[in-house]
Amino acid sequence: MGGIFGVASKENCMFDLFFGVDYHSHLGTKCGGIAVYGKNGFTQAVHSIEHAPFRTEFDKEFGEFEGNIGIGCISDNEPQPLIVRSHLGSYAITTVGLVTNVDELAEKLFESGAFHFLELSGGAINQTELIASLINQKSTFIEGVQYAQSVIKGSVTMLIMTAEGIYACRDKMGRTPLIIGKKRNAFCASFESFAFLNIGYKEFKELGPGEIDFITSEGVQVLVAPAKEMKICSFLWMYYGYPTSTYEGVGVESARYKTGEIMSKDDDVDVDIVAGVPDSGTPHAIGYANAKGIPFARPFIKYTPTWPRSFMPTKQTQRNLIAKMKLIPVDELIRNKKLLLIDDSIVRGTQLGETTDFLYSSGAKEVHIRTACPPIIFGCKYLNFSRLNSENDLITRKVIVAKEGKAEIDKELLYEYADFRSEKYKEMCEEIRKQLNFTTLKYNNADDMAKAIGIEPCKLCTYCFTGRE
Repeated sequence: MGGIFGVASKENCMFDLFFGVDYHSHLGTKCGGIAVYGKNGFTQAVHSIEHAPFRTEFDKEFGEFEGNIGIGCISDNEPQPLIVRSHLGSYAITTVGLVTNVDELAEKLFESGAFHFLELSGGAINQTELIASLINQKSTFIEGVQYAQSVIKGSVTMLIMTAEGIYACRDKMGRTPLIIGKKRNAFCASFESFAFLNIGYKEFKELGPGEIDFITSEGVQVLVAPAKEMKICSFLWMYYGYPTSTYEGVGVESARYKTGEIMSKDDDVDVDIVAGVPDSGTPHAIGYANAKGIPFARPFIKYTPTWPRSFMPTKQTQRNLIAKMKLIPVDELIRNKKLLLIDDSIVRGTQLGETTDFLYSSGAKEVHIRTACPPIIFGCKYLNFSRLNSENDLITRKVIVAKEGKAEIDKELLYEYADFRSEKYKEMCEEIRKQLNFTTLKYNNADDMAKAIGIEPCKLCTYCFTGRE
């Protein structure tokens, strides 16, 4: 995933920029970056944050950089922001999202003229550099952004900083959020709505799908009005979004409580305590426990002083090991107890399976699993929220491939497995339960998930659960 933040101020913006970007650290673990414009022109810094947090890595820039306009990011992929010089003038750009047709677009640019791209490790092209090249094909920033949005497959929300201000551009389908905050003598643009509250801003407006605004210290000008159609990522409420954030008027924490409440209905499981897999499973579990009248407890605690971020480092095997090392059992809440454990989702199943084994080895009698999300059957092609090498890494796909006896599964058949009313869905869930050694397993369904979020289902993207665009 990733997060972006920008400030246009009549004063030095570095304090606001530094902490506004830092408040997006839960969205990525690979690199962070900032770019500011001041009396010395554009200044930029990009650092790895794989082994130290953003605040530590950018402490030097915090004291040295100065400017009235700035943008920054936390990125799980390419180094950014980038500073670009083109016929549109010099500008800095930062993006969040996923472009799935990078190679195709690069080839078209090669054919149209003398273009080159700096290779990242592994031969990949910097996605933000590609987007800047697409923007530069047109005669204005507005035309360039709209052109880029029209030809990419995937999703891109971006901030473009010039010497005059910041173009805030939300993805054409609004899959990721972009919110503007206001305080005296300054405006900011932020992925997360909470990121500007403690630095003195109040919410000014939320951009709609495809909307482009121009932000200066004086105000906000709408350059392209929002479109009506929207497909915002439902996973933001279930997992990725920070608990204190609000998207489309719906708070993340309250949506998670509601999810747990809905999941508790018609669930007649007999357990001693309800617990959440920390941290994102906890509010779902609180909602479930409150509605059901079963005690909520924490039978294991995440040890965070040295490993505060749950999906760090980048290698899956190392993440699994760290996730296991971080869980410290509370013996009296586990031994001889029947536990109901709620997680936000099951992707590969490795970590949750190991957590279950850990609870059994700590003396649990039963471990019942509930998940806030439906089974993930399709790899996301709009946002890079999971580091999957292939859809066949998903535990659902492994089970389906094994049951069907073939590697290539027809999409119509996948739709049948995704339908929670079908026999194939039930068979898939039962096989997952057996493989991961759960006492029982129940997934939330897409209808109830949408009900918990509380906005029109047609405005939510549920592709990874349903396969429907």
